[in-house]
Amino acid sequence: MTTAHILGFPRIGARRELKAALESYWRGDSDAAALHSAARELRRRHWQQQRDAGLDVVTVGDFAFYDHLHNVTALIGAAPQRYGFEHGVDLDAYFAMARGTDTQPALAMKKWFDTNYHYLVPELDAATRFTLNRDWLFPEVREALALGHRVKVVLTGPLTWLWLASAAPGVDKLALLSLLLNVYWALLAELKALGVAWVQLDEPILALDLPEAWQQALSTAYRELGSAGPQLLLASYFGSVAEHAPRLRALPIDGLHLDLVRAPEQLAAFLDDWPADKCLSLGVVDGRNLWRSDLNRTLSSLHRAHRVLGDRLWISASCSLLHVPTDLQLETTLDPRLRNWMAFAVQKLDELALLKRALRDGEAAVWRELHAAAAAVEDRRHAPSTQVRAVRERVAALTADDARRATPFTRRRAAQQARLQLPPLPTTTIGSFPQTAEIRAARAAYRAGRLGASDYREAMQAEIRRAVRCQEALGLDVLVHGEAERNDMVEYFGEQLDGYAFTQHGWVQSYGSRCVKPPVIYGDVSRPRPMTVEWSRYAQSLTDKPMKGMLSGPLTMLFWSFVRDDLPKREVALQLALALRDEVADLEAAGIAVIQIDEPTIREGLPLRRDAWPAYLDWAVQAFRITSSGVRDATQIHTHMCYSEFNDILPAIAALDADVITIETSRSRMQLLDAFAEFRYPNDIGPGLYDIHSPRVPAADEMRALLDRALAVVPAERLWINPDCGLKTRGWAETEAALTRMVDTARAARSALAKTGETTEASA
Repeated sequence: MTTAHILGFPRIGARRELKAALESYWRGDSDAAALHSAARELRRRHWQQQRDAGLDVVTVGDFAFYDHLHNVTALIGAAPQRYGFEHGVDLDAYFAMARGTDTQPALAMKKWFDTNYHYLVPELDAATRFTLNRDWLFPEVREALALGHRVKVVLTGPLTWLWLASAAPGVDKLALLSLLLNVYWALLAELKALGVAWVQLDEPILALDLPEAWQQALSTAYRELGSAGPQLLLASYFGSVAEHAPRLRALPIDGLHLDLVRAPEQLAAFLDDWPADKCLSLGVVDGRNLWRSDLNRTLSSLHRAHRVLGDRLWISASCSLLHVPTDLQLETTLDPRLRNWMAFAVQKLDELALLKRALRDGEAAVWRELHAAAAAVEDRRHAPSTQVRAVRERVAALTADDARRATPFTRRRAAQQARLQLPPLPTTTIGSFPQTAEIRAARAAYRAGRLGASDYREAMQAEIRRAVRCQEALGLDVLVHGEAERNDMVEYFGEQLDGYAFTQHGWVQSYGSRCVKPPVIYGDVSRPRPMTVEWSRYAQSLTDKPMKGMLSGPLTMLFWSFVRDDLPKREVALQLALALRDEVADLEAAGIAVIQIDEPTIREGLPLRRDAWPAYLDWAVQAFRITSSGVRDATQIHTHMCYSEFNDILPAIAALDADVITIETSRSRMQLLDAFAEFRYPNDIGPGLYDIHSPRVPAADEMRALLDRALAVVPAERLWINPDCGLKTRGWAETEAALTRMVDTARAARSALAKTGETTEASA
């Protein structure tokens, strides 16, 4: 009989219950017992949903208070020594590494492969040792077994955990593998003793361009772990692993999971000669997007696999359902037609169960459900709103000149300085200021109709005045309006663009308690009217200092949305670029001299295999430049990027030709700047002086050390001073304290430069 399962389920709860419990605990409003109680209830509910849908096993180990990779760090006792945890990793130690302490910054964060999920980067050094910490994972396994579930445990595999970790200079990560495998072996043996039959070890690094030494280490690792006890399902996703087929066939594992949504062609490399004693799990339901599956087409591809594999066929989602919202049933206000095109995590469980029934009992037994699914797919394919002739024609008419500034950066920079009159080491912020309870309450009241449009506008203008007064008092050089009116950096714009739809409860986790509600691109995109001009014009009227207009860029709008899957992403990006180009032109016409186009996702969209990079980077750069290139020389274009390793794509970053780029560098202690210096990055750059994702306010000497580090590799005349990212998640007290320290640090550095006789082009 075909086995239906999933690789993981959303952990935050359909109504973000985990977010509420975490933030209550962090504020001190509740204790650890309350947090654990909320977590147990979420796990119980999610396991029961899998069982009720008809899945054959429930997946245990996918729950995390902050991040599943960080869970493994706690489970194997790999806390960095700098935190001084002498007695292992308990709950508070777990959060200390995630959020920082008074004396130690948090672990660095990076994007999980090409998703918008963030993981906490483990740290390895010469003193790293591993010890099994039974306070993690084991209680959850016992919970599930006590509830009578058939359990499949999931955790990140040892190779992927090591690959994603950062290593101190001189540390060979693979040299630590044998020590790490000792802990994994003990872990697997204890799970078998508990009665766990299956363990899923996720090794998504197999979809990367993996060095030969790491490929050999895969064989070494699983030859050892294969004898530990439970049956092992090795899972990879986000791309093809066909090149590893001979090695994977030979491993002493009991099953392999393949992502057939991202790489359907790879099945041919495995199916015909797959060993008779191993199962093959096929990821045929999209775990990354919220569209209903074309079940008839999926069944057509599954029938041959079913004939070959028989009971050894497992079916699943392509990857963990962590990346999609929880339950479509909560979407009571969504257009019924659009709603019928979608499937959230709970509905994807039903799709898998339906596929299993069709394979087991025949398609005639489920013909009504299959017909309904087919009708929904056809309706979306032919809906008039998904194809707009004027939008398609405008994209087709684009020329090379549309993606090119009129003059080179050096000439633009002179014109901008003449207009802006900025001091050396100019200070600014990335855009947002604290989203207070009052702001959120006003926005909710406006959406619910309890607050009129004029009253809402007045409330938001009051918040803008507060932000501008604060920045002027602090002495910042280039101001922002604070974005009080924006619920989210993508949703806010999507709400004002044609071709977008929005959910009420379509939340997905980004990291920790941070959740985002991605909008849905279902049709051709265009801008019917200006989106930000009114707020920016008002903010500029309050000050003589330059005011930045703030936009999310086309790539961010693309990758932080649930994107239609019936049109190439390049075409959607160009539609977005043209809509945003119109907004940039209107901001410039309104007198805004500085316009920031945020693109934190350019690296996120990079294909996992290098041979696909050039094509992607060509259209990604084109989309940004179409957005930014329609302005005069004296209008300064900024961009901002988060948590990205730029070393290997710096030519593309430079090709964006933004006048100023701001990047997140504080958690990595400015290491990223070495790459910019070695590349001789030609334009201005603002490396973040402090981490806004942690509530701690760094000491003055910390900021000065980071600034000195930046000055050592970037010429002072091209250096800006700013935080790592926007400030919407922070409180006002810590925001003002940190920005005061940042401005003081910049002023002290200016004085030092003046005393040493150094001048900058900006001050000349």
